Amino acid sequence: YMFDNCTSLINAPALPATTLADFCYCDMFNGCTSLVSAPALPATTLADYCYYYMFDNCTSLINAPALPATTLARYCYFYMFRNCTSLVSARSLPATALTLYCYCGMFYGCTSLVSAPALPATTLVSSCYSYMFNGCTNLVSAPVLPATTLASSCYYYMFRKCTRLINAPALPATTLVSSCYSYMFDGCTSLVNAPALPATTLANNCYNSMFINCTSLINAPALPA
Repeated sequence: YMFDNCTSLINAPALPATTLADFCYCDMFNGCTSLVSAPALPATTLADYCYYYMFDNCTSLINAPALPATTLARYCYFYMFRNCTSLVSARSLPATALTLYCYCGMFYGCTSLVSAPALPATTLVSSCYSYMFNGCTNLVSAPVLPATTLASSCYYYMFRKCTRLINAPALPATTLVSSCYSYMFDGCTSLVNAPALPATTLANNCYNSMFINCTSLINAPALPA
């Protein structure tokens, strides 16, 4: 909370650290509504909660910093850019080994975000992508989701209220887990096509409300289980 609600702050100081610690930048610029650009964040190995809510409600922030880390930590990007309503583009997220809640809510409420970063991980962990793009009302296309090993609530509410999203990404997993797709496309009112759902092994609540409020959806996918 070092600069919490410093509403006139335009430029952030340099943050050159490459070795982080738990909660080190937590809520650092929360509510800095005049902050236009973020500092470089060169760390490649993260710590628990390190960027937790770091730029929450930075409503003037246009560009996200590069995030080169390939080794993540629990809650590391948790709601990092929540309600950054001017954020247009996100930078690459190269990590393939995920951790608990690592990207949860990362771009929640980023209403100007047009394109999503690639998400190359093939093995997911609990709630890793939950709420990630919730309320991104200008998001036109979803990232490719190549994961074949899922985890509980991994895609929970991931694209909720992405009202411009027309096509859903392919979902190749054949073995599902608890609540993995729950509410994934809730309120995607422009979604016309649902992805194929090839899974033959299901789990509790795996498809719970997956397409709820998708008022433009014309065809339902086959359900071979």
